[in-house]
Amino acid sequence: MRIGIYGGSFNPVHNGHIHLAESAAEELALDKVYLVPSRISPHRSSDEYASGEDRMNMLTLACNGHERLVPCDYELKNDRKSYTIYTIEEFRKLYPHDELFLLVGSDMFMCFDKWLCFENILRESYLVVVSRNNGERERLEKKAEELRKFGKIFICKALPVELSSTEIRKKIAKNENFSCYLDENVVQYISLRKIYLN
Repeated sequence: MRIGIYGGSFNPVHNGHIHLAESAAEELALDKVYLVPSRISPHRSSDEYASGEDRMNMLTLACNGHERLVPCDYELKNDRKSYTIYTIEEFRKLYPHDELFLLVGSDMFMCFDKWLCFENILRESYLVVVSRNNGERERLEKKAEELRKFGKIFICKALPVELSSTEIRKKIAKNENFSCYLDENVVQYISLRKIYLN
């Protein structure tokens, strides 16, 4: 099988995340894409995080109806920083004979060679980059050329969806309309649980 792994804070999961996962699944003929919310991200402050339970519930709602997308709580169950290499090693145990594809947005890709054991990540999986902003393909291709000596890297052709969880949280906190950025069930969940209002 061809297995995609897409990690992130998903705080909250928005339409851009689902677009990225679906686009990669379509372009690379992936059988499944696991969306893995981080417990403690090494790249971000956890101060503004919704609880792991809430983020997992929102992810489950957003993936409903997308049969190839699978929410996965592996990192949430581990009491340590969510370094990608640990997740890749876990998936390699689960799928010892299958192809693994790690999905990253362009912002994370540009600092990928600073990640813990990035060479090992590229030995165990293919790296799939999906652009988050218009007009950055040339920059991504240049970075990919630098890193291809370590492993295979694909730059997806999908058009970017310029969305930011940070900006969505700001809109929610200000009681501005945010419904167009999220799955309608996630919008309802946030409203009922009063998440991101503080």
